[in-house]
Amino acid sequence: MKSAAIFALVQFLQLWRKLLELSDPTMQLLFLPGMEATRWNIGRLKAWTVYRRARRTAPAYRTFLDAHPAAPARFHGLVPDLSTLPVMDKDNYVKPYSIAERCFGGRVPAEGVIVDESSGSSGQATHWVRSRAERQANKRMLEFGLRQLLGPGPCFVINAFAMGPWATGVNVTMAFTDVSMLKSTGPDVPKIEHTLQFFGPAHRYVIMGYPPFLKLLADTADLDWAQYDVTLIYGGEGMSELMRDYLLRKGIRRVYGSLGASDLELNLAAETDFSIALRKALMTNPQLAAKLLKYPGALPVAFQFNPADFVIEESAAGELLVTLCRPTYLAPKIRYNIHDRGQVIRYPELKRILAECGLRPEDLCLKHTDLPLLLHYGRADMTVAYFGCKIALPDVQEALMRTPGLAERVHSFTLFTAEDTQANKQLRVCFELLAAQRFVALDKAALSAAFFAELQAVNQDFRESWRMIPVENRPQVEFYPYHTGPFKDSDLRIKLRYIQAA
Repeated sequence: MKSAAIFALVQFLQLWRKLLELSDPTMQLLFLPGMEATRWNIGRLKAWTVYRRARRTAPAYRTFLDAHPAAPARFHGLVPDLSTLPVMDKDNYVKPYSIAERCFGGRVPAEGVIVDESSGSSGQATHWVRSRAERQANKRMLEFGLRQLLGPGPCFVINAFAMGPWATGVNVTMAFTDVSMLKSTGPDVPKIEHTLQFFGPAHRYVIMGYPPFLKLLADTADLDWAQYDVTLIYGGEGMSELMRDYLLRKGIRRVYGSLGASDLELNLAAETDFSIALRKALMTNPQLAAKLLKYPGALPVAFQFNPADFVIEESAAGELLVTLCRPTYLAPKIRYNIHDRGQVIRYPELKRILAECGLRPEDLCLKHTDLPLLLHYGRADMTVAYFGCKIALPDVQEALMRTPGLAERVHSFTLFTAEDTQANKQLRVCFELLAAQRFVALDKAALSAAFFAELQAVNQDFRESWRMIPVENRPQVEFYPYHTGPFKDSDLRIKLRYIQAA
């Protein structure tokens, strides 16, 4: 009886959702204040129906459950708790089973399906299939989200994500074709520069791409950015507040981030004016940071997400587990570990912590919702262990942006780790210079010293380790002209390789 009641309730909620999505004004009702607990519980009800359907009709998931026995889902009244179900990831679920086995019904539909792939930056590219209904639902949320950020009115979207079969570039193009002017240039500075020059400052531009490319564009395009109304939307990796401020000083009007994963969804969570204001407050308020943040090092990126669409949990190791709740996905993902380190904070908890610090949400930003916060610390495996400390990529990016003379010269970086013949850990921080920078003009020793001083300020564990490291084993900074050395084969179309073995 309970199962039948839940299925009937979820079907009603899905019909109600379709009606609300017909227009932006009705869609606003999905985010009315005071519905925080309702959205949270709706997400769990929808997640449970996805689980039940997958258990019945997705061959891979049935086999997966047999191979990973777990206690059945529990209920608190009518609200299910899926935390007893096994955790899936790319290694234990995606790779062992065929793409058809992972789909509802055990097959890939013959029509209406788009095939895209992840970038393959961590190895072999992985193929993903997306149904017409899935793409339409994603498209509708992206359209609505863009208008919430920028306000009503036309815009000119320039898609600077990688073109071709890669997931983000493909889906951004499909999402915004009907609601904006759109040009898909890929990560090509001259093409974007020419586009803005040709169409002129009369348009409201939105340029989407990976953070390193957006910085390269702002640094090297022959444009007076202040003459244009340009919003940058980044994805694929995080961005420090120092880099955001750097881009704003260039004349960019607004910079927002989106959190997605090709395994899951293009836009799981997004930065808002409120989440950005909270992150900036964490930079200047040590009491707030101590109460709110779980992990040391550079500040996480703060996003907000809709818990009625995505149930996001934290594993015991602090990694994010995501369940896709919309009924439109071809291949269900239930407690899927994307191996990103993160922290979920519900709005009432955030209000309580702010109050303990003498703050209210409206003190940070007048315009805000009661959607939960997702603090994203980056890839869980994207750290370098060095003399008892862990150095994360956001730490390096923040130290880079804080070092005078580096931010305006450096295009990208990579870290090399190795051990010498005496088993001493070695660390090299390699910086790729912008094409216009003269290699011989650098004061390399001074820039290196300044960078490591900033890295010690960002990462207190590294500061303590630095004191113990013998001078001859201290990490080194190396500078390389554009597209030389370890950067000669870099490809702007995919995510950069930030950690490499010597």
